[in-house]
Amino acid sequence: MALDGVFLRHIKKELEERLTGSKVDKIYQPVRDELVLGMRSREGAFKLLISARSNSPRINITDSTVENPKTPPMLCMLLRKRLSGARLRAVRQPGLERLLILEFDAINELGDQVVLKLAVEIMGQYSNIIFMDENDMIIDAVKRVDPSMSSQRLVLPGMKYSLPPAQNKLCMLDHEPEEIIAAVESLPGTVPLSKALLSVIQGVSPIICRELEFLCGRGADVFSDSLDEEKRTRLLYFLRRDTEVVRNCSGEPYMMINAEKKPFDFTFEYIQQYGSGRSFRETESFSALLDKYYQKRDNMEIMRMRSEDLTKLLNNAAARLIKKIYIQTDELKACADRERLRISGDLIQANLYRIEKGSTELIAENFYDENMSEITIKLDPSISPAANAQRYYKSYQKAKTAENVLKIQIETAEMELDYVSSVLDSVSRAESVRELNEIREELTEQGYIRQRGKKQKTDKPLPPVEYLSPSGFRILIGRNNRQNDRLTLKQAEKNDIWLHTKDIPGSHTIIVTEGKKVDEETLLMAARLAAYHSKAREAGKVPVDFTRARYVSKPSSAKPGMVIYTDQQTMFVTPLDPGEITSQESYS
Repeated sequence: MALDGVFLRHIKKELEERLTGSKVDKIYQPVRDELVLGMRSREGAFKLLISARSNSPRINITDSTVENPKTPPMLCMLLRKRLSGARLRAVRQPGLERLLILEFDAINELGDQVVLKLAVEIMGQYSNIIFMDENDMIIDAVKRVDPSMSSQRLVLPGMKYSLPPAQNKLCMLDHEPEEIIAAVESLPGTVPLSKALLSVIQGVSPIICRELEFLCGRGADVFSDSLDEEKRTRLLYFLRRDTEVVRNCSGEPYMMINAEKKPFDFTFEYIQQYGSGRSFRETESFSALLDKYYQKRDNMEIMRMRSEDLTKLLNNAAARLIKKIYIQTDELKACADRERLRISGDLIQANLYRIEKGSTELIAENFYDENMSEITIKLDPSISPAANAQRYYKSYQKAKTAENVLKIQIETAEMELDYVSSVLDSVSRAESVRELNEIREELTEQGYIRQRGKKQKTDKPLPPVEYLSPSGFRILIGRNNRQNDRLTLKQAEKNDIWLHTKDIPGSHTIIVTEGKKVDEETLLMAARLAAYHSKAREAGKVPVDFTRARYVSKPSSAKPGMVIYTDQQTMFVTPLDPGEITSQESYS
């Protein structure tokens, strides 16, 4: 991650150009360490996102829609009281520090014009958003820092704000490239050039320092104490180029994409050190880059936190069911020996005249065996031979009854385990809080979650995920079990094509035929999407069953999403990631 001082300088320029003079219209605090300022000007409305999260601190104009708590936190209410209606007058950045100070013209309770400030510190786990007055006295902060947390720099209401401790590095705004090279060469010992540059230049990230070493050494390693004339000349050239970019704020927003097509870094210039192993994407603005980079990552983190309790609940339920099935299967195996009990009773009954009272065993010919082999049967000497026979008959009947009950219980437990696995799969694939809420409602209805208080008014059910095949057929995919039921049993027409991964938890998939014959390309696409929207999305080849919707039905008392079907065919496909869908196809 490369939100360094230089990148922040480009963000500062965007904020100055688009937000200076705009009015604070709304203020939200979606989570503890994040603020959203709704800004309004003659050019329109903008949302300014300010985050002090340790794993994603940033400030940028955003188009994202955030979910806000019903009751705003105390800091949010304070900011609404003091900052609502204020106009952004300036954005300052000391040197190339990872720090922006937003200054606002505001009106206090007495009607006097005052200056209020927001210090946005982008410093990893030490990131913070600090609200202060025109005299730099702290009013409050997202993260208060008391003496028990730090003895060097306190952040508490009523205290004077001070800048973070200086790192005594050279700033490209004030120092020439020759000075930077001299500082590198003066470092003691042998240090990789990238680390040397990182230790002497203010506001640049490791990726930029690695890029300078890569360009200087033409891909080879370079060390601070071994700069020959050629390397020194090349380093000077590239330092001058970056210095011009910094001073003129002329960089361009680049995002690096890995082999899985996921963003893994970003910066203000094109990066060559990765060669062909990484792809790069230029975005329309630095704010848009940060939005795209963090949106998926933040969503994944929020979803992880929101789904954690559901995942734990379902994993515990699955573990309980697996243990139950294991124990009952062992008990069922023991019941398989019940015929021996019946035969023992019959042989005792047939040999009553031979058994003396107090005998501990009976050795008799087994007339159920074609070879009439001898068998030894244990007896209880404290009871009569006839009572021994009755005991064996009773044990036989008990084992027979237990076998029937165990088979039913094991089948029921296995069906419940399939259901729990399907819900776990739905949770793992959920992409919004609304989807998780629907799953939570389903589990409450099924008795896995206790209903507390009055039933909350629920949102309108989400529609299925929809895709369009190249030949124009709509492909609908359920997001969870309740939606699977609605899609298959209520929404689908009898001649629509129904698809599902064979014996693997996943979503119900429907090809809306509208009475037309479905082409092979559409069928293959739907099967591949069904495989992707299942537990087997990472597999190579996945079996997918397909049949007409008319042949799909729901057994009575079956749990949500559980159906039976006939007249199916099976095809083996590779899962299709929606990101691989071409421009001739679409999804929503």
